[in-house]
Amino acid sequence: MSSTSSATQLDISLDTASGVPFYKQIVRGIERAVTTGRIAGGERLPTIRALAIELKINPNTIAKAYAELELTGVVETQVGSGTYVSSRAPRADDGGRVEAVERVLAAALRDLTALGVGRDEIPALFANFKED
Repeated sequence: MSSTSSATQLDISLDTASGVPFYKQIVRGIERAVTTGRIAGGERLPTIRALAIELKINPNTIAKAYAELELTGVVETQVGSGTYVSSRAPRADDGGRVEAVERVLAAALRDLTALGVGRDEIPALFANFKED
């Protein structure tokens, strides 16, 4: 991991109406970006302060999300250098594909449940879904 690389821009938007805590939304957003390859191993994430300013939330929320990502092995923190995507983080195109799909589905199920959608309603939602 290079300490001279600039921070990766994250495309994370927080949904205040979802009922899902912001730190969980950040974790899921970063996991999705990593597993789909939008963020590669070794890339540096924005600093806690920079991301907190960008998302207009408390820095402790970002710190909690980064800590959870570090516990699951998605990121690694280098003191004085920053937080980097782990080169061991699962990708959708390698042996971690099944795990990546399971994480995405689990996150979607949690979000749908938080919105009051029952498991029996999900197949119809997928069948009728039209992506923009």
